[in-house]
Amino acid sequence: MSEKDVIICRCEDVTLQDLHDMMDQGYTSFEELKRLLRIGMGPCQSNTCGQLVQREISKYLKVKLEDVKTQKVRPLATGVKLNSICEGANNES
Repeated sequence: MSEKDVIICRCEDVTLQDLHDMMDQGYTSFEELKRLLRIGMGPCQSNTCGQLVQREISKYLKVKLEDVKTQKVRPLATGVKLNSICEGANNES
């Protein structure tokens, strides 16, 4: 199977070829790849692709898997109590 046919990040439709192209350009940290390719920024928040990307970086750099830093997790949203919104609106008046 060709690298362009292997999907690494399903949420953002990133192929193995896309990942290798960026690494060939010198972007070899998870955070750099995340910013450029949006890997790990979809609905699964890298629960599906995170380890795959780490393994590819590890193989590319020829380092141990545990030496590859993981991405920073930034949740899509956090809950806000409706009461807090009402109190904030009352304070603006």
